[in-house]
Amino acid sequence: MSNVTIHPTAIVDPVARMGTDVEIGPFSVIGPQATIGEKTIVQSHVVIEGEVVLGNGNFIGHGAIIGAPPQDLSFSPERKTRVEIGNDNIIREYCTIHRGSPEGSATKIGDKNFLMAGAHIGHNCLIGNNVVIANNCLLAGHVRVDNGAFLGGGSTFHQFMHIGRLVMVQGSSAFGKDLPPFVIAAERNYVFGVNVVGLRRAGFSAKGRDEIKRAFKLIYLSGLNISQALRKAAPMNLGAPAREFLDFVANAKKRGICPLKRGGNVTEAS
Repeated sequence: MSNVTIHPTAIVDPVARMGTDVEIGPFSVIGPQATIGEKTIVQSHVVIEGEVVLGNGNFIGHGAIIGAPPQDLSFSPERKTRVEIGNDNIIREYCTIHRGSPEGSATKIGDKNFLMAGAHIGHNCLIGNNVVIANNCLLAGHVRVDNGAFLGGGSTFHQFMHIGRLVMVQGSSAFGKDLPPFVIAAERNYVFGVNVVGLRRAGFSAKGRDEIKRAFKLIYLSGLNISQALRKAAPMNLGAPAREFLDFVANAKKRGICPLKRGGNVTEAS
């Protein structure tokens, strides 16, 4: 543990592994199964328990708790589960990230994500890269969030949901159905359109954006059901992003995808 700075009030198990230039703040508790990568800052009153692997360059804010047991009534304390976090993440004050529930499983967070204060990441969630999860968001167990998504503050997400790439979620919303990539979502289980601004900022070409809009209209505005729309899309000359949207819809879980709310009317994609 060379070049590790540990505040004298912190409790760090001597077996815990830490890279160079790690900082551990006052009153933090680091358990024996923790691995903390180099140049990671752990502020005050942080608890890291259970098997937790933190990559390099992470920032853990005051009062965060990482690796606590899952809030799952079927969980047994003797199970070996873990949390895996990549590099260059910002995890702000009082975030909670629970370890996996099934034997041998993990809650996983990728690289360069920003979790704002009070966010909760339930057991077995899979968070990609460059995801923003705003204050007080609640993710139940087994929620998957793909790269570049933005989850507005105070939003809630049902267990086993899938949130696609570059989805933009309005604050104080709630969802129990899957959200296809590239959409804007709000209120309770509603999609409102394509996240055109987000696509442009992410470097999508005009052609790519137009193809995504075409696929979106086919699913939501053609009057066809999902199976019919997908069959119609099959021979179309569409690029990879539009195909990503359609493949997501085709593989949506049992609850299906969120419907479109347009002009006060709800358009079901069934």
